[in-house]
Amino acid sequence: MRTRLPVPGPSFLKEEALPLPAPPGETPPLVRVGMTQPSTTDDGWWLAVLFVHDDDGIVEAEELAPRSGPPPVPPLFVMGPAFAGALSGLILEDGGRQQIRLALPPSSDERYLWRQPLVLRLAVRWEPMRAATMRPTELAQAALRAFRRALLAAGNPA
Repeated sequence: MRTRLPVPGPSFLKEEALPLPAPPGETPPLVRVGMTQPSTTDDGWWLAVLFVHDDDGIVEAEELAPRSGPPPVPPLFVMGPAFAGALSGLILEDGGRQQIRLALPPSSDERYLWRQPLVLRLAVRWEPMRAATMRPTELAQAALRAFRRALLAAGNPA
């Protein structure tokens, strides 16, 4: 077993449970999804780090992959559209482009794209009118739930 990264600290919000893929009839193991306290840059980008962990540390994307094996594309190719879709209407559009940036650490082995820790760096510019009507914790909760939804999509790609 590879050495796992440590959890970046306590979650800013209550962590959400996430089941890992398991064989039919078996109880899926649960991991926890959390996030660091968000911050905002001077130019309006909202920044946070979202992470998936168990008692041993940060989980790798490979553990969330479908039981049939990971898709032949990097995890963000699967998770990115699901993440942005879950935040539909909350993300600012500028020049026809959604103002969201997602990044995972690089894979520990170029041959295995899904061997990367699930520590997602998120940068987003919220749609101003929507953000003005929501508390900061509601925006953070929307981001955390979108991440959980994207993780579920990674384990069950369409």
